[in-house]
Parts: sequence; structure tokens; C-alpha cells
Amino acid sequence: MTRLATGVLITLLVALAGIADGRRDIAGDILKLPSEAYRFFHNGRGGAKVNDDDDSVGTRWAVLLAGSNGFWNYRHQADICHAYQLLRKGGLKDENIIVFMYDDIAFNEENPRPGVIINHPHGDDVYKGVPKDYTGEDVTVENFFAVILGNKTALTGGSGKVVDSGPNDHIFIFYSDHGGPGVLGMPTSRYIYADELINVLKKKHASGNYKSLVFYLEACESGSIFEGLLPEGLNIYATTASNAEESSWGTYCPGEIPGPPPEYSTCLGDLYSIAWMEDSDIHNLRTETLHQQYELVKTRTASYNSYGSHVMQYGDIGLSKNNLFTYLGTNPANDNYTFVDENSLRPASKAVNQRDADLLHFWDKYRKAPEGTPRKAEAQKQFFEAMSHRMHVDHSIKLIGKLLFGIEKGPEILNTVRPAGQPLVDDWGCLKSLVRTFESHCGALSQYGMKHMRSLANICNTGIGKAKMAEASAQACENIPSGPWSSLDKGFSA
Repeated sequence: MTRLATGVLITLLVALAGIADGRRDIAGDILKLPSEAYRFFHNGRGGAKVNDDDDSVGTRWAVLLAGSNGFWNYRHQADICHAYQLLRKGGLKDENIIVFMYDDIAFNEENPRPGVIINHPHGDDVYKGVPKDYTGEDVTVENFFAVILGNKTALTGGSGKVVDSGPNDHIFIFYSDHGGPGVLGMPTSRYIYADELINVLKKKHASGNYKSLVFYLEACESGSIFEGLLPEGLNIYATTASNAEESSWGTYCPGEIPGPPPEYSTCLGDLYSIAWMEDSDIHNLRTETLHQQYELVKTRTASYNSYGSHVMQYGDIGLSKNNLFTYLGTNPANDNYTFVDENSLRPASKAVNQRDADLLHFWDKYRKAPEGTPRKAEAQKQFFEAMSHRMHVDHSIKLIGKLLFGIEKGPEILNTVRPAGQPLVDDWGCLKSLVRTFESHCGALSQYGMKHMRSLANICNTGIGKAKMAEASAQACENIPSGPWSSLDKGFSA
């Protein structure tokens, strides 16, 4: 490792020490938030169901997907498990809830409470009872799309459950993971690309097998999945954790107030996700609309417009007048907790950039491990491997831009952001081709490298094709690094 690289890593280690003990912040990575109000989070949680024969709604269906694996991504599966518990208390039946999660967290050797997953520092176990519909290598793009479309013949593995909805039914989809411009992560093989997801939603609409569909999306640059792509008229309402250009945020992380219990070294939830779920946990959802929740979540996620991310809405905005009950049901124990404006729950003292949550985990693990132990050595190795991969991907993309467009023009083209309302790229096939070309020469983008999807899309938008990209990638990357983050063992991202 070069002297410069070593110096950069040491500087980051010192900075992360400040994060872990709550005394220092890295500008742009750790954001301060006002206070906590946990006592509001758990008022009156009962196990009763709503009346499924209510004339105002057909059958409610839900698809919940955590798109990551690895203990450093604990929060994504915790989000999904929390959503499941919320829906069950709202009256949805297991047969109508389809869960995708890698399921490597609850019994992970890193988990200080084996068999338990929590989504709040003082929260109950949200893992108990969660159906294992699609786990491990069955958490795939193809199975996700097949489930939405109700296409059992296209499934590979899993429980076989699909959204077998009819024309009067309502569908709720919640996704939580890493993302990048135009792309959403998956724990196996290729990622979800925006054009493919939109085409699946259009196909579902064309089948006539739902009355309305709501999509809640937690990921960095999640607005880019719908920006300029999701048309009106599909009876689909979507909200996203961030706009098309910014990161989303983890919360209840080491160093926050409230932070996780001291034995944890990872973030417990994501800011947008816990905002909508903790709101839903305490209210009578017959009286709260999608729009009211959107406004509340937008305020909490942006921390009163001082920092955070910008929650967005897309599609048929008129659907937001519907009550949340239509999609989530409601917990009868909350019948007396009617929604009123300005009763939003308080954020934690900080939030962590989604892309830096893994570094925080590795550092906190290193900090807490006894000196001279294998655990301390492992944590140090994991941190340096992650940082080395980041430096490699960042350098490779920048160098490819300069090779293709020149030293001055390269950075300008790679960093171009299209005007609001335009999709990320004109030719999605080109983008996927360039992703594969880059990874063939330089190694996997991984969860961190997804941030560079806009740069690859901009290369496509200038007319550069596979051949020129291959030539530039070969010059930029003499070989694929040996670290685990660059490995192509699980296949390409596209």
C-alpha cells in the first residue's frame, strides 16, 4: 500500500473514532438530529386484526424486500421484519405477505442476541414469526418480478407465494437496501435496474389485477428509479427516501443518541423507513392518509430541512388522499390515536450516510475488540479491505473518464446531472453493457460502487459504446483486485 493511501486510511480511522464515541463528525457523512421521543413509539401495540370484510378495501397484498446481506447491513432486514410485524398487527394474513430477505442476520455470529432482530434501541424482537418465503440465493431479481406479476411458473426456489391479486385488491411494496442512480442492490447476482422495474409495474397494470399500488423505496438516489420513468395513469403511488441525486441515511447507529445497545456495532434502521413505520405503529391508520404520512416522513427524514435527504413522491399523486388503512390495515389498539399535524416523532441525534455504515461497523467492532485478539485483527482487515475497494473503484472510474474525454472534460461529463424529470440514461441496454464491461476489467462495483452509475450512464449518453469502454477500462485497470469487495464470484451487477 502506498504511503499516501496509508495516510488517508489512518486519517479516516481517527475520524471514525470520533463517530463511535459521539464527539466528532465527518462533514457530509454524519448529521446531527435534535432529540428522541421513544416513549411515543410503542403506545398500545396489540395483536388484533382489522375486519378483512370491510367494504372499503379488497384484499391487501404486501411484498417486502431487503436487498442486502452481511451483518454490517443489519438495518435493511430489520426494516423488513418491522414492516412485517406492522402489517400483521394491521390485519394482513401471512398468505398475503411475501417476504424477501437473505436471512443471515438473526443467527449471525456477530449478532449479540441470537435469533433476535431489533429496529430500535429499545425495540422488541421483530424477527419472530417472519415468513421465510425467499431467502439466501432465492432473493433474486427474477423471483421479485415474478412475485409482483403473480407468475408462479417463473419462480426458482422459495415458498412459491406470489401476489395473486384481483381487480379490487390493493398492493403495498416496500424495498430497503443500498442503491445508486437507476439501480437497486440485491444480495445475489445482478441488480434491479429502473427500466426493468417500471416495465414490470406497467405489465402488472396491464393485467388489470389490482385497484391501486403503493411503493415505499429506501435506497440512495432512490428518486432516480421513478424520475422520468413512472407515468401517471397506472394507479401507482410511490415515495422514495431520497431524490435522484443524494444518499439516504442509516439511523440508530453507534455514536447516536439514541444509539444501539452497547453490545451492537451496527445501525439498527434506516431514517426514512423507521420514520414511516414508527408513525404507523402509533396511529389509527383509518384516519391518516398517505399524503399526511408523506409530509410527516419528509420532515423527519430531512430533519426539519437542515440536513438529511429529500423524500419524494411519484406517479399518481392523487392516490395519496387514500387512508393508510387501505394498504397497511390498522392495529385496533391504536383506535384512539388519531393523526394530527405536527405530532411527528423526533429523530435521533445523528444519521449515517448509507454508504458509510459498513465502515462505521468495522471501526466500532475494531474499537470494542480486546487488544491482540483475532476479532480485532479481523475488524481491522475488514476496514482496510473496504477502504481499498473504495479507492480502487473511485480511481478507476475517474481515470476512465479522463481516458475517454480528456483530463479537463472527463470529470465534467462524469458528474453531469440531468434536469429534473428526465431519466438517468437514454439507452438502458448501453448502461448495462458498460457496467459489465467495467466489471470485467476492474472487478465488481459492489454496494459502494453503485454511486458511480450516473458516471457510466453519462458515458452512454455521449454515444460511447462497449468497444471504447473496454479499451479504456483495460488501460485503467491492469487487473482485478483480490479483495472480497471486487470479487465477481456471484456474477455481474448487470
